[in-house]
Amino acid sequence: MTQAAGVNPFLAGALGRCPNCGKGPLFAGFLSLTNVCAGCAYPLAKADSGDGPAVFVIMIVGFLVVFSALFTEVAYHPPVWVHLVVWLPLGAGLCLGLLRPMKGLMIAAQIRNKAAQHRRDDPA
Repeated sequence: MTQAAGVNPFLAGALGRCPNCGKGPLFAGFLSLTNVCAGCAYPLAKADSGDGPAVFVIMIVGFLVVFSALFTEVAYHPPVWVHLVVWLPLGAGLCLGLLRPMKGLMIAAQIRNKAAQHRRDDPA
């Protein structure tokens, strides 16, 4: 199957749309992919991003939250409870908010680069 003309697969994936056509939904649940795109019938069942999105999200959010918490500690010296009330919910919210777009980007990169997913029990 060829990719639809004029579709940016990375933007479509980040928005939760099919990276092939940009119309059908990419996700069936919060992080589970649909088996087949409703817009173009592209098979999405074998696309697997693994732990890649989680690693990138942890690195990005970890850097932002830890840097901000350390800066706040050095500049203002707030009590420990302020750090807990501010940085824990912010970190959790950012992780949950970035995980789905990051997974969409990883799936789009696989589709764009024609990465094949092979298992040992798949016929060659």
